[in-house]
Amino acid sequence: MAGKTDSPNEVDQFVLAHIDSVPHLESLLLLWNHRDVSWSAGDVAARLYVDPAKANKILQDLQREDLVVTLPESQELFRYNTRSVERDQLIESVAATYSRELVRLTTLIHAKASPAVREFARAFRFTKDKE
Repeated sequence: MAGKTDSPNEVDQFVLAHIDSVPHLESLLLLWNHRDVSWSAGDVAARLYVDPAKANKILQDLQREDLVVTLPESQELFRYNTRSVERDQLIESVAATYSRELVRLTTLIHAKASPAVREFARAFRFTKDKE
């Protein structure tokens, strides 16, 4: 079921803002599709056929984006971060779009600047101080 945020524009904006690679997207969708399961980096690595160290970095990146969280009882287990109905609907739309438009979304991800370039740019982003 697609939510209110089913527009490709919102999905594309989310992917551009929060997803660094196809394995990042697939990791997020894995945790989203199995919200009742706690995942270790090794579990994710086995499901996505990536190195456990790479899976751990991906999960840490997704945690920095506030998309996944570690469990209070174990900082090595991750789950999708259910923050709001709106964001859940957006991730549902991302999952639906990825299943329908795999090539378009993967091309969008690959066309982005590298994560290192984006991180460097973030260092110079000015934010308004809250008073």
